[in-house]
Amino acid sequence: MSSFQQALTEQYPNALSEHEFVARTYGQLLTHGFHKFSTIACVAVCRDEITRPLVDEIQKTWGEAFNFASLAGMITVGKTGFGAAHHHAPNMDGRERYVYFAMPHIAIGRNGEIGVCTRPNRTGNSGACGALQVFLADALAGSLCTAVDPDDVEQSLLDQRLSPGFQKLASPDLLSVTRLAYDAILEDLERMIALTVHADHADYAVFSGIQVHGPDRSFVWPGKMYAIVNGKRIPVAV
Repeated sequence: MSSFQQALTEQYPNALSEHEFVARTYGQLLTHGFHKFSTIACVAVCRDEITRPLVDEIQKTWGEAFNFASLAGMITVGKTGFGAAHHHAPNMDGRERYVYFAMPHIAIGRNGEIGVCTRPNRTGNSGACGALQVFLADALAGSLCTAVDPDDVEQSLLDQRLSPGFQKLASPDLLSVTRLAYDAILEDLERMIALTVHADHADYAVFSGIQVHGPDRSFVWPGKMYAIVNGKRIPVAV
């Protein structure tokens, strides 16, 4: 077993390739009326270009998606953004259907190094998630500023959102900060759903997790997943 594979298995057991993860989301929902002609996908991942293959897989499978992207995958589009996405959903059969993909990302290097990746035509190692690495460094240095910076809006919102949880981490590192971001993203997603989705005419599904970049391809660790159909909660497993 390679050092990368060992680290992936230890830190993110049951991780699937991006292709397999997305394909399984589609297969799980088909029997509940969700498919590419009846559903709009909404995607909250980091702006980083290395997250793009997952977005491409989602769009190839589910059709054109509404972009919720922000640094680290944090959800900042608010009620207006969610409302816009919902108003773009197909509704030919009288119901709307939304599928939400929401997750932060992290890299694991060839030798199992956490946070390390390489990028095409760039020498040396790079990192992911860069925004979370900045947050971690500033938090450890005691230099976080949680006021909204108009010249750095998304990073300052990230700092503001994650700062309270950071204080509770026993041994803060990139792994624990990524999990902190996962928890915050899921919480914010479910709050926005509660504020904007009307179950009398809409069904939806949530696929959360953590995107993990390896030296050759990327994976998704599946987090909390479920569907709400006609107001009833249906467990979903990929």
